[in-house]
Amino acid sequence: MSLATDSSPTPPVEDLHAEASELRMATFRLARRLRAERAIDAMSDGQFAVLAGLKVHGPHTLGELADRERVSSPSMNRTVNCLEESGYLARTPDIDDRRKVNISLTDAGREVVEETVRRRDAWLEEALAALTPQQRQLLAEAAGIMLEVAAR
Repeated sequence: MSLATDSSPTPPVEDLHAEASELRMATFRLARRLRAERAIDAMSDGQFAVLAGLKVHGPHTLGELADRERVSSPSMNRTVNCLEESGYLARTPDIDDRRKVNISLTDAGREVVEETVRRRDAWLEEALAALTPQQRQLLAEAAGIMLEVAAR
């Protein structure tokens, strides 16, 4: 279902405000619950986001990582230093530009991401199994709409 093709009348502003607030709270509660499922309890959400971003997008420079995560370079440097000391990241000189250093996942970092994703998917699968087929279908449709809204 696309938001652009929905021809129903727009609800009053106060109804939209209440709906938006309810959706925001439900989204954050679900996200918080999913974030609790992690391979390493001591790892912060920001640290995990860096590892997951590197797994999805490949090696980055420190500046590129900072831009991607919308933090300052000094803040990202502290995060990368911590993850490197723990053995989850490696820094390697850029082949084409020796002034640059690329940051990439180690095997240990990749394992942390994969195990965390596995745990989160398992928790969500268990939660979905407790729902009716109609509820699961409704959530599947809502997920598509949420992705459409997030892409704006």
